[in-house]
Amino acid sequence: MRTLGSPRLKTFLENGWEDQIITNKVIRGDPGMSVYSFPKLVQYVARLAYSNRDHVLLFRGQSQDYTNQLGHTTIHPKIFRPRQQGELLPWMEVVQRRYRRLRRAEQFLVREWRNANLPDLRRIERYKNLRWTILQHYEVCPTPLLDVTHSLRVAVSFAAERASNHSVMLYVFAVPQISGAITASAEAELQILRLSSICPPTATRPHFQEGYLLGNYPDIQSPEEKEQYELYEVDFGRRLLCKFRLNLDHFWRDDFPQVSHDALYPDARRDPFLEISERIMNQLGPEN
Repeated sequence: MRTLGSPRLKTFLENGWEDQIITNKVIRGDPGMSVYSFPKLVQYVARLAYSNRDHVLLFRGQSQDYTNQLGHTTIHPKIFRPRQQGELLPWMEVVQRRYRRLRRAEQFLVREWRNANLPDLRRIERYKNLRWTILQHYEVCPTPLLDVTHSLRVAVSFAAERASNHSVMLYVFAVPQISGAITASAEAELQILRLSSICPPTATRPHFQEGYLLGNYPDIQSPEEKEQYELYEVDFGRRLLCKFRLNLDHFWRDDFPQVSHDALYPDARRDPFLEISERIMNQLGPEN
């Protein structure tokens, strides 16, 4: 994907609002602006959206900020992530094994879809990125896609659930204007997939989470294709518009509470598709 750039970016850095010409490289290397309440975060994001109106803003919450050797935020899809902290990149053998697992999961998904008599089977059979979208969102196996959301509150709640201390990160991504279930931008070398238009009605988790997925365009469909890309070219940090460092002490308010775990991850009673995803994981077996 291409690095976020022109028109010039207006954003918050560690010391506050920055109205000068700011590059994506500066944003990724910045520690991020500290925020202490959800209402204040909403105000800051409103200013971002107003000042960068050529882009759509999507959000991702994480328990911590992962950086590369230059100290810049790095956000890779799980299929390309190192196996452990400190590794620069996963071995080719690891990526190959993950792709093989993904292909098997796709086959199981199509079969389960057919057995459950879910709608639009032909679409799922035809389009690889639709299969990846569902497998990624239900955490069946690693894919070349990255989970994000249109909901600021969901993104922060997701990060807070995984917080090991009182501080988490919120990433704000700037993407091209979204049109339809799949938006592919050749100019940005990016695709945006809207889960609510892809998953069947029985899959309610994407609706509760207001989920989207980001991917490279064109798709990286195999380890051999991945070899044509440098690791930095599949780093979604290149679409980063802003980083917020959130202090969770007294962050939520009575009128803006954290989204509960049960709301973010509805059980099988409210999300029948959960049983299908669990069956696929059982068929795949443990990851090596």
